[in-house]
Amino acid sequence: MAFELEHHLVSTNGISLHVVQCGPANGPLVVLLHGFPEFWYGWRHQLQALAAAGYRVWAPDQRGYNLSDKPARVADYRMEQLGADILGLLDAAGQKKAVVIGHDWGAAVAWWLAAQHPERLHRVVILNVPHPAVLGRALRRTPRQLLKSWYIFFFQLPWLPEQLFRRRQFRFGRGALRGTSRPGTFSTADLHVYTEAWAQPGAVTGMINWYRAAFRTPRQTGRPGRIAIPVRMLWGRQDAFLEPELAQLSLEMCEQGELTYFNHATHWLHQEEPEAVNTLLLEFLRADRAALPLPDNARA
Repeated sequence: MAFELEHHLVSTNGISLHVVQCGPANGPLVVLLHGFPEFWYGWRHQLQALAAAGYRVWAPDQRGYNLSDKPARVADYRMEQLGADILGLLDAAGQKKAVVIGHDWGAAVAWWLAAQHPERLHRVVILNVPHPAVLGRALRRTPRQLLKSWYIFFFQLPWLPEQLFRRRQFRFGRGALRGTSRPGTFSTADLHVYTEAWAQPGAVTGMINWYRAAFRTPRQTGRPGRIAIPVRMLWGRQDAFLEPELAQLSLEMCEQGELTYFNHATHWLHQEEPEAVNTLLLEFLRADRAALPLPDNARA
């Protein structure tokens, strides 16, 4: 059964976010958080699978992206604001708790929520982003990781990163996707959808301001502490941006953590290995039926 992709503007934390919603209205809430340089479309392979299993799925364009609001100040992209956006979505959905699944920057928001507001989450799934404290140590002590993270420092410059990103019909963004993924992961049609999102007024600056805000106030993301709620980490070993051992180090920050490596997947594992990723997501979500019951019509 295919579910309609519903497009909504949802007010949260003083702004409006464009949210794609899918699945039965009475299903347990799952929030999918994309990273850079994506938007809700990055979860296109997961939306229907989760909805078909009985979950109500919300996939927002996070602030600064695609059709969501794009505040002008760098300070508007601090982690506490990004996290408050998602808490506001839970409130708008009328839910005290949800499952949050995050990739890249979306995973960084998920880590922050799990540390700062565990009472609002059943559990979290992290795709290819380490615990912020682990990443902070790696940037200070691991030359290989520092080299892989060169773009973080480049993004601190004014206006120049935006100009590079927009050049030649967003060649930088297209290269960031195709050049670091397995061949065939992003079709020409997919890249057309992405370039339309990047062309939204203010989007490129909004996207890059996430990096600027994190760099200028590193303590906000660098010390979230240990995670008490259940965490499932999925990690592509061929990630061009992050060293694979960061996943194991992050697992040590979790009291109830599990880790699965995808040996042949890259940073974009949920798009390269959608069936395997979806299977693991559903296994993890169904592991605690007492905390996250499925509606009767979705039970096996």
